[in-house]
Amino acid sequence: MSDYLQQEIKFLSGVGPKRAELLNKELQVYTFEDLLYYFPYKYIDKSKLYTISELNTELPYIQIQGKIIGFQTIGGGNKKRLVAQFADNTGKMELIWFKGLAYIQKSLQMNHEYIVFGKPAYFSGKYSIIHPEVESAAKNENAIQASLQAHYNTSEKLKNNFLTSRAISKLINNLMISLVGKIDETLPYELMKKYKLISLGEALFNIHFPQSTELLKNATYRLKFEELFYIQLNILQRKTIRTHKSNGLVFSKVGDYLNLFYKNNLPFELTDAQKRVLKEIRKDIGSGKQMNRLLQGDVGSGKTLVAMMSMLIALDNGYQACIMAPTEILANQHFETIKNFLKDLPVTISLLSGSTKTSARREIHKDLISGQLQILIGTHALIEDAVKFKNVGLVVIDEQHKFGVAQRAKLWKKNLHPPHILVMTATPIPRTLAMTIYGDLDVSVIDELPPGRKPIQTIHLYDSKRLRMFGFISQQIEEGRQIYIVYPLIKESEKMDYKDLEDGYESISRAFPPPKYAVSIVHGQMKPEEKEAAMNLFVRGQTHIMVATTVIEVGVNVQNASVMVIESAERFGLSQLHQLRGRVGRGADQSYCILMSSYKLSNEARKRIEIMTSTNDGFEIADADLKLRGPGDMEGTQQSGLAFDLKIANLAHDGQLIQYVRNIAEEILDSDPMLEKQENQILAKKLKKILHKKVDFSVIS
Repeated sequence: MSDYLQQEIKFLSGVGPKRAELLNKELQVYTFEDLLYYFPYKYIDKSKLYTISELNTELPYIQIQGKIIGFQTIGGGNKKRLVAQFADNTGKMELIWFKGLAYIQKSLQMNHEYIVFGKPAYFSGKYSIIHPEVESAAKNENAIQASLQAHYNTSEKLKNNFLTSRAISKLINNLMISLVGKIDETLPYELMKKYKLISLGEALFNIHFPQSTELLKNATYRLKFEELFYIQLNILQRKTIRTHKSNGLVFSKVGDYLNLFYKNNLPFELTDAQKRVLKEIRKDIGSGKQMNRLLQGDVGSGKTLVAMMSMLIALDNGYQACIMAPTEILANQHFETIKNFLKDLPVTISLLSGSTKTSARREIHKDLISGQLQILIGTHALIEDAVKFKNVGLVVIDEQHKFGVAQRAKLWKKNLHPPHILVMTATPIPRTLAMTIYGDLDVSVIDELPPGRKPIQTIHLYDSKRLRMFGFISQQIEEGRQIYIVYPLIKESEKMDYKDLEDGYESISRAFPPPKYAVSIVHGQMKPEEKEAAMNLFVRGQTHIMVATTVIEVGVNVQNASVMVIESAERFGLSQLHQLRGRVGRGADQSYCILMSSYKLSNEARKRIEIMTSTNDGFEIADADLKLRGPGDMEGTQQSGLAFDLKIANLAHDGQLIQYVRNIAEEILDSDPMLEKQENQILAKKLKKILHKKVDFSVIS
């Protein structure tokens, strides 16, 4: 049956080449199977037929059976419309169209029995329906009947070519008729029986043509269960194969490098969370299996220190280590931080980025191959073919969602044996998303800040309170603090009434004039060296205020900066607001984040601001972000390497089901890791279809 479903959509009755091209481009529907899995977004109850005498404007959508008894074209130009008089035994009403008039008049016959569907309106003493759906009553009897009518997302282009929701439903109707009794089951019978799941054929039929609300509920559950179950089975089996078959490097000892650092250089007592994570990492790297661990922790929680101590264990066992960061600023920051941590220790460390001069680059390449260079920190320059290690044992990838999967694979392939992988992120990932996107990684969380850090106070002010905000900034500068002011745009936009950087820089410079105050500006359109120079002035404390765009979201660490002002805060997503807020609060002083906005706030923007002012917990914020935006927009999900897009499940709302199916998948793999048992052949077959990727990404996160 699967071969039948792989046929090009143009061969389906009612499609043809022209419609196929539109379905390809607009809906990414290429095959019969794509159409079968193009699910409705809502349903409308069509079990009742109204009469015209029963109409009232409180009714949302109605259907009526009757006859067209007359046509009339009224008006001209944009106001030209086709009006049909429609009648049943109880009265008359009007059907009105503003588009496709000639086609509609030609396709509808006078005195023929039709079923009309739409939203009733009342104007000048008459009921009417604008752009109704009209179906021949005779044809309707031959179509698959459903008490709830499915509605499908379409586009303007599709509607203009008469591929409405109703037309898509008719195509699915044609497909369903050809599929009766032919849909292969994709789950084992025992599993379906145990977890009370209806058959795949019944589920697909009732998702498109629900025979009752109960059957629609059962169909939705079966299809969500299957979709999420196979994602988890896929992820967990890859993890099982990696941990059982991938021989990792064994870091069997802790030696002088870590001990000397711990004894002489550790700047403060590790938090309990840092100790716990280090213990988890040490267990992994000593196990003989390749480590593949995700390290989550809010901005400033001490992830870099944990990563560096793990790198020292690699050095103690005779291996090299490296960190790959997404930007030069962040790579530089890691280099300076680690160099400072390791001062006076006999460790060789270098920085490699796009700015590294050719002579220095040659030296780095030579020292890497000889093994003389022990720790390399850099940007994507690390994955260039010319960069070859003698024996890299630990690879740390920071803010990994900024790198494509294939880029990370390149770094992993630079060794004969797969190195241990530690992936770090300061973007907290909701649990449901982590189980799905990073489900094949072991997860460690640093959930406490270093001692002496005070929670950042977040305040929301409307634009009318700007003078109050300026007064507060002035007071903070008097106390020796520095300030960030972040804007969403560089130049004024006619369409968007948001504070722009250039205008902001001028007003800040007027409010804080030289020589008493020094203001620097940083944005993405500056040359790298200009940006670097402006940032360095701020880092060295030579400017009091840095006016910037979101280029400072990641990678600027100034302990003396205590205030983050975010202009047009309604313009930013939750994740971005949280990242920006994390730029302050690095020192022991009380820090503040001020969210400036206009009075005109959408409901969603208001919710985002309320969340930011009520919590500093990155995981709480990430969960709220997932619920507000949905998983498709979450940072990093596009790069994740999920085997297929979700057609029906929703990561924001189906968290319990994800955990439930994950447990079921774990149970199956515990007793049959390679799915070799007879009853699991159906699972192996389906997984094989899903797993068509060439690189085994599970070993590189």
